[in-house]
Amino acid sequence: MFPRRASKRLCAGGYLIRPFRATSCEVRLSRFVKRGRCRSFTLLELLIVIGIIAVLMVLIAPAFTSLKSAGDVTSTAYTIKGVLDTARTYAKANNTYTWVGFYEENVASQASPNTDQPPVGRLIMSIVASKDGSNLGADPSSTATGTENWIDPTQLTQVGKLVKIDNIHLPLFSICPNCSGETFDTRPSVQQDPVVGYNASRFGELNASPPNTAPYDTTNNGLTKFPFQYPVGNPAPPRQYAFRRTLRFNPRGECRINSTYDVRKVIEVGLLQTHGTTIPPGTGTGSLISYNGNVAAVQITGFGGSVKIYRR
Repeated sequence: MFPRRASKRLCAGGYLIRPFRATSCEVRLSRFVKRGRCRSFTLLELLIVIGIIAVLMVLIAPAFTSLKSAGDVTSTAYTIKGVLDTARTYAKANNTYTWVGFYEENVASQASPNTDQPPVGRLIMSIVASKDGSNLGADPSSTATGTENWIDPTQLTQVGKLVKIDNIHLPLFSICPNCSGETFDTRPSVQQDPVVGYNASRFGELNASPPNTAPYDTTNNGLTKFPFQYPVGNPAPPRQYAFRRTLRFNPRGECRINSTYDVRKVIEVGLLQTHGTTIPPGTGTGSLISYNGNVAAVQITGFGGSVKIYRR
């Protein structure tokens, strides 16, 4: 072994020490880092970018607002569908009767129940069920008269929570006679009663004067013969809501509007977006009004109990 090579190994603990040589990749990485340091943003450039983003947000904000409104109507339609499905399923699964109540109140105040006028803009729904499996006297064959035959709250149980939805109104939409399509404008028509027209088969304008309110019949002016209250329980708690517009499901899953009507082919709930208590204007008169834009209708069949949503 040559002395010079041996001395190098001894200095390295027995190993040769070779001079460090950077690889081609390391050289390129070093050059890239140096170039990156020279290309950072200046404060002026950052301010310009932030300004552009702010302008774009102002321009597209109305689009997001419209999208939210569309989502609100759709969400409400599916919420109502869920409520009806829950009531029907509970009736069949427990071999009992269930009732779904519809109520509309003023949305301007956060307080609820709210007696402010006009009673528009907040939809409230409740599901109750018979504890003993009977109809608790709320039957079409009953000889009871008037609208104060309250279903005994001590014999009812609450199914789910009270449902409250803001900025929604239940209107009366125009009906397409003899239609049976899949779109909103061609959706299946509800039954036309020879006396009260379509208003015996739908929910809408719950607080309006008869006959432009639904459900409606000439005897009770749209109010069910057998209302129920919220909350329920034993002993009977103080009444917060009086539900006088109702659907009733029997143990077979069939539903009757306002508890005492005949089973209807189709029952409809109309939905319209509001701005607080302001209802968008429609065209037409009476119970046949057309609304442009964002609307929806929820329909449930009387015998099958199937629920379907129609949107424009």
